[in-house]
Amino acid sequence: MPERRSAEVYAGPERAPNRAFMKSMGLTDSDLENAIVGVAAAWNEAGPCNIHVLTLGEKAKEGIISAGGTPRMFTTPVVIDGIAMGTSGMRYSLISREIIANTVELTVNAHGYDGFVGLSGCDKTNPGMMMAMARLNIPSIAMYCGTTLPGSYHGKPVAIGDVYEAVGKYSSGNLSAGELKVMENCAIPTAGACAGLYTANTMAMIMEALGLALPGSSSPPAVDGSKTNFAFETGRRLMELVETDLKPRDILSHESFENAIAVLMASGGSTNPVLHLIAIASEAGLKLDLDEFDRIGARVPEIVNMKPSGEYVMADLDRIGGVPVLMKKLLDAGMLKKNAMTVTGKTIGENLSSFVPDGASQDIVHEVSHPIYRRGGIRILRGSLAPDGSVIKASASRVEKITGRAKVFDSEESAFEAVMKKNVREGDIVVIRYEGPRGGPGMREMLAVTAAIVGQGLGEKVGLVTDGRFSGATRGIMVGHVCPEAAVGGPIALVNDGDSITINVVQGKLDINVAEVEMSLRSKGWKSGAKAPAPGLLRQYAALVSSASEGAVLNPLNA
Repeated sequence: MPERRSAEVYAGPERAPNRAFMKSMGLTDSDLENAIVGVAAAWNEAGPCNIHVLTLGEKAKEGIISAGGTPRMFTTPVVIDGIAMGTSGMRYSLISREIIANTVELTVNAHGYDGFVGLSGCDKTNPGMMMAMARLNIPSIAMYCGTTLPGSYHGKPVAIGDVYEAVGKYSSGNLSAGELKVMENCAIPTAGACAGLYTANTMAMIMEALGLALPGSSSPPAVDGSKTNFAFETGRRLMELVETDLKPRDILSHESFENAIAVLMASGGSTNPVLHLIAIASEAGLKLDLDEFDRIGARVPEIVNMKPSGEYVMADLDRIGGVPVLMKKLLDAGMLKKNAMTVTGKTIGENLSSFVPDGASQDIVHEVSHPIYRRGGIRILRGSLAPDGSVIKASASRVEKITGRAKVFDSEESAFEAVMKKNVREGDIVVIRYEGPRGGPGMREMLAVTAAIVGQGLGEKVGLVTDGRFSGATRGIMVGHVCPEAAVGGPIALVNDGDSITINVVQGKLDINVAEVEMSLRSKGWKSGAKAPAPGLLRQYAALVSSASEGAVLNPLNA
């Protein structure tokens, strides 16, 4: 085992004051001679997604102690996306990913910890923990703390995405206020992150696919007893990683990212992992390009039948064996790199070789030979409106091509108001701009708008294009992450009401059907419609953040 980082902080006569601080909390000389490791718990009382994480942190500590380590738990911030959604608070969601990674770096390095466990829940906590692992490159392991169980609405399972769409139904007169209240009251019955295959659960799958979490640890619901067992084993395994000095960058190879993209494509999950995988790769010193997603998506079909596009939720996937069920099907079809290393100390292939599905008939994960969608669920679109790329969940709509008239809004709020007043009609292409990483700032998710459109029955009749993001619960003809964004003068900033826009999923194209000469004239007269953020975190972020095509990571050179 290499020399411990903690020795610099806690060993030797000159560190007597440091040890005095630790002994005041009940630690002994023996405790301080052990490896001292962190337990990073993304926790607060803002919502149900992470309310239970401290309890699981205690179990992880037990696992660490059982293997001869000394654990120290600390917390990181959490933004509950579902609560911030549709408000100015959503500007802080993507920023929280960076703050989480920074908090882990700050705490672990300032106190000389020899490794850490990263416990996560709601959307940005998963990539935030993995970015910290890649950045610090010390022995570490992640665990997703679990999903909520689905609610029951008139005998049918529901998740939070159904509630957002119900708002659209209410606005169009197709749902009463009383029924909306009934759904509101029953949609989230337990602790845990959103039940469907939204961003949190998609990133939890990716956590296993990257090899940074124990196999099978992601799918158990937050309230399932097996989650506590996995927390204990995660803590115990951390000490083995410390002993063998197996570090994240020994695991995060280009092959592991190919595996993660394959799982994303096969699951039909959220569009947000495109941003997050690029960001994690950046922290690991690897270059991950948008074109890589299309290359893998062309050969890996979507085979998972989960909400919002399908029928089931994460708890159902757990019932049939969890993420290993999906990964084993992909491996057997030659769609995973079997030699990619994992935190178990074994490769993906070795981990899955011992996995035996129960063989029961099920409709949750299909065979690769009988896919739900012929290619991967996520598609990268480029063209005159998005020369640096954009992202669509292609499997979330039956429409593969639409040309319509632009209806332009310079903020999410103005677009949502127009939808609720029924000013968006069949054949429109809603354009929401100045909501990108820099222009928002913060690259808000547009679930309130997209769900209202779907709830009004326009999901297959109206397109939406934005430099902002989408929730994993979004479905319909919705294109996000348009680059360059409006705030830096990208083509989306030059769109006028009534312009013709074409979304072509088959060809991977997003075009504004306006002559180049006219677009050039508009560019010369362009003035930014982005409002300068008030002094504080948002202004700092806007000054440093990179393009969505680069993962929206912070880069001091941008300033």
